[in-house]
Amino acid sequence: MYVPVTKVKPLDGYRLLLKFKNGEEKIFDVSPYLNVGKFAELKDVNLFNSVIVKFDSIEWVNHLDLDPEFLYKNSVALGKRPAGAKGRRRKTQTA
Repeated sequence: MYVPVTKVKPLDGYRLLLKFKNGEEKIFDVSPYLNVGKFAELKDVNLFNSVIVKFDSIEWVNHLDLDPEFLYKNSVALGKRPAGAKGRRRKTQTA
């Protein structure tokens, strides 16, 4: 599904907060790609934080970009955990 990116904000942990034209906000985790080719350059936090929206998608100052369809498909909606993610469950108190 082609949904253009309208906003991007770099977050801690090599994650990006993305807003898409359909109003959805999602998180894309770049960290799994940081040992692949040119993506290794993004380990430099200053470079990672240089991300901007360009031509319906995102781009860094080193001209690395990602396809908006890839971003949309491989990002997680706010408030949801990725499949297979483990987290601590809150214990509920009973009276």
